[in-house]
Amino acid sequence: MHSNRKHSEITQFKVAGINYKKTEATIRGQFAINEEQYEKILKAASEAGINELFILSTCNRTEIYAVAPEGEQLASLLCDQTDGSVATFHELAYMKNGVDAVQHLFHVSAGLDSQILGDYEILGQIKKAAKFAKERGFIGTFTERLINSILQSSKAIKTDTQLSGGTVSVSFAAVQYIKEHILNIPDKKILLVGTGKIGRNTCKNLVDYLDTKNITLINRTEDKAEELARNLGLATLPIEQLDQAVAEADIILVSTNAEEPVVLSSQLQNKGQKLVIDLSIPCNVEAKAGALENITLVGVDELSRIKDETLQMRQDEVPKALNIISEHLNEFAAWYDMRRYVPMLREVKTKLQELDNTIYPAETNGDSKDKIQKVINSLAIKIRNEVTPGCQYIQAINEFIA
Repeated sequence: MHSNRKHSEITQFKVAGINYKKTEATIRGQFAINEEQYEKILKAASEAGINELFILSTCNRTEIYAVAPEGEQLASLLCDQTDGSVATFHELAYMKNGVDAVQHLFHVSAGLDSQILGDYEILGQIKKAAKFAKERGFIGTFTERLINSILQSSKAIKTDTQLSGGTVSVSFAAVQYIKEHILNIPDKKILLVGTGKIGRNTCKNLVDYLDTKNITLINRTEDKAEELARNLGLATLPIEQLDQAVAEADIILVSTNAEEPVVLSSQLQNKGQKLVIDLSIPCNVEAKAGALENITLVGVDELSRIKDETLQMRQDEVPKALNIISEHLNEFAAWYDMRRYVPMLREVKTKLQELDNTIYPAETNGDSKDKIQKVINSLAIKIRNEVTPGCQYIQAINEFIA
């Protein structure tokens, strides 16, 4: 994406964020946002004169993207609505501007910047984040085209490379951890708390890869847990029986989306040996539970340190993915570069229509319209390739009447 021509959106497009590279899960949890916080940030952004903005908040990162004069504005918007402090954010965050910010979004959407290389779930999270902002009027022409470009790029990478090949995800990593550290798994009572997207994926992996159905599901909305349990032949309990279920389980997986811990140290103390896996951000298992002698507490950061043949295969696919990103970056740059000439192209089209009406005032067939459009398309290509807009009126007229 190389161009010397500067436009307002590209120079003002920014990202401010934190991710797993410099922060542990507990810190990232301080900056995680829910929908209510997202709403408040958008309102504050509007009051600050920022009209194009969306926020990506996952277990591995929180990033705020916007067309804004100053990156500091984005940091303030985020920190004002989360538990994280401005000082902590500046210490651990990154800010990117212009082309660097655009390129960063392409890499994030492809899974190149994910804690587990090639994690394709990030694309759905970006789409959801952008949809939320668009429904509230915060996705303009620039950001919409950019998002479409990164979606096309990521889908091409998914189709044409093995960057997301194999089975590697945090939920799968949890199952692998259990297989490697627990003996006699069919005899163990497994409790899964939370049956959202991650919970469902984890549950299916438990059944598929551990060859057990000694699994009990608990979810705040009981209907979701019951539906999943029926499909997989598992048991459920209401949330009111969480204490009892925690006490009886040998393995506990927590994938809720609560703002506060739902499994507490007091529920685990003196209840026997247990493996507790927290798949949530913010953490939904009380941190001090990990200090109990009988408890092994594992979080997303530890689970993401997977090194196996699948990841090596993915690593080998990175150059192919970068080439695809480069192609789509160039296409986006070409579209962006042409935007400055749209008013001129419209004016030329109007002049050609006027000329057509003057020469052929009685004719209204579609041939002239098609010819005019072909001239405009040809003109756009010439401008893009030659960058000599000064004589375009004469060229267009000559081509039209030729």
